[in-house]
Amino acid sequence: MTIISPVVTEKATRLMEQNNTLTFIVDTDATKNEITDKFEYTYDVEIENINTMITPQGKKKAIITLSSDYDAEEIAGRIGIF
Repeated sequence: MTIISPVVTEKATRLMEQNNTLTFIVDTDATKNEITDKFEYTYDVEIENINTMITPQGKKKAIITLSSDYDAEEIAGRIGIF
């Protein structure tokens, strides 16, 4: 399982509204290409950019910027974040 769960925090919500991004906790062994392929296939969107980081808790977080053709808030609604 590459994508584990969405991150729902004030900062993640602000990024979603301002930068058209979604934030997810992903498998620590997953590469950016694996995350991109899985996300684009699962949610039928196009990704413009992806940044990953390891949190202080040892989890891997992916900040996914969607192409301008897609709306992060609409995708979040489909996923069930809001």
